[in-house]
Amino acid sequence: MIKGRIVGTGSTTPKRILTNQDLATIVDTTDEWIMRRTGIKERRISSEGQSENTSDLATKASLRALEMAGISAEDLDLIVIGTVTPDRQFPSVACFVQKALKASKAVAFDVSAGCSGFLYAMSVADNAIATGNCQNALVVGAERLSSVTNWEDRSTCVLLGDGAGAVILTANAVNDGILSTHLQSDGSFWNLLYSTDGTAKIPEILNTIEGKPFYLKMEGNRLFRKAVECLSDIAGKVLEHHNLSSADITLMVPHQANLRIIKAVAERLSIPMDRVYTNIQKYGNTSSATIPIALDEANREGMLKPGDFVLLVTFGAGLTWGASIVKWSF
Repeated sequence: MIKGRIVGTGSTTPKRILTNQDLATIVDTTDEWIMRRTGIKERRISSEGQSENTSDLATKASLRALEMAGISAEDLDLIVIGTVTPDRQFPSVACFVQKALKASKAVAFDVSAGCSGFLYAMSVADNAIATGNCQNALVVGAERLSSVTNWEDRSTCVLLGDGAGAVILTANAVNDGILSTHLQSDGSFWNLLYSTDGTAKIPEILNTIEGKPFYLKMEGNRLFRKAVECLSDIAGKVLEHHNLSSADITLMVPHQANLRIIKAVAERLSIPMDRVYTNIQKYGNTSSATIPIALDEANREGMLKPGDFVLLVTFGAGLTWGASIVKWSF
C-alpha cells in the first residue's frame, strides 16, 4: 500500500518576541498568572513591513523543508496549507506559496479546520498519494493569530502567537511513513471557539500588527474540558487501530494550546512528559502551525530516528480534532 512518507521538515517564526511582562502593560495580568494557567512565557508576533504575512511565513518554512528533503519545488505535485488567517480571503495562501516557490505543476489550496488545519491538510495530501494522484506533496500549517486577537481580552490574548511549519511527503511503498490519520468534528460546539465581526483595538506597543475585521472569541473552561476529552479519545483510537500501546510511542507531538491540556492528555494516555514534545513556552498557541513547528524542532534536535512511532494529536475550532501515527523513516 502506498503511503505518504515525511522526508523533510521546516519551520519559522516572526522576529518580534512578546513576553508576559509586555502583556502586563496591556491587560491586567502577570507573568506568574500566565505561566500557571497556560505554561506560556513568550510568543512571536508578526510585523508589517517585515515579510511576515501568513504566506511569507509559510514560504520560509516550506523552503527549509524542501532543503532538508532534497526535493526541488518544481517536483511538487500538491501544496495544501492549513490556516484560518490567510493574507486575503482569496486567493489561497497555498497559491501565494506556489508562486513564491515557482512550483508550477503543483495543485495548491488551503484547508480551514481551526487549530486542526495541519493534520487535516496532511490527511488530504496523504490520501492523494495513496490513490496515486501525487508523488510529492508540501503540507504547511501557517498562522498570524496576532491579527485576530482581541488585545483587551486577557483570557485569550495571552495565548496566541504567529508562525509556520511544513513537511514534505513523498510516495512510499514500504511499511513506514504516515500509518493512518483519524479525524473528527462536531459543529454543535462551534460556539466554544469562533470568530466574530469587528476590529479589535491594537495596543500602542503592538502598532506594527495588521489587524483583520474580525477577532477570536473563546469559552475557555468548557473548551478546556472538551479538548482533554476529545484528544484523549482520538489518540486512544488511533493507537488501538494499529495495536499499539502508549509504551510504543517514542514521542507525542500535541497541538500546543495549553500546557495543562497537554499534561492532562498525556496522563490519560499514560505517556510520561519526557516523551511529549512541548514548545508552548516559547511560541504560545500558533493554531495550525503548532504541530509542524514542534515536529521540525524535535527532528532537528535529533529526537527522532528511523522506526520510531510518533503520535500527532490536535484539536481546534469547529470543533475539529484528530490524531495520526507516523512511523519515522529518516
